[in-house]
Amino acid sequence: QVQLVESGGGLVQAGGSLRLSCAASGSLSTIDTMGWYRQAPGKQRELVATIPWGWGGSTQYADSVKGRFTICRDNGKNTVYLQMNSLNPEDTAVYYCNGALFRVPKYWGQGTQVTVSS
Repeated sequence: QVQLVESGGGLVQAGGSLRLSCAASGSLSTIDTMGWYRQAPGKQRELVATIPWGWGGSTQYADSVKGRFTICRDNGKNTVYLQMNSLNPEDTAVYYCNGALFRVPKYWGQGTQVTVSS
């Protein structure tokens, strides 16, 4: 089992920035990719960004966040971050951290609310 705990959400004005953190613990050898998803009210959960859990590999982003969001990891701290810049109201959602194996999501955090006011 892997436990994921998100933090860093909150209320920010349009154009502002937030950094989300996801602390992972447990059997981390059972995942090979970490990612962030989000779910806005009335919408399906969507992928925001992914990063390989081990060394190397490349990051991937949803088109809607490219150039504004950056995903990175600190393997020493077992933590993944999502730096979000130039936020707009359409980014308002609950953001979930995810651990996946062979591209299949296996573990989820409890979610953290991000609200962007116009």
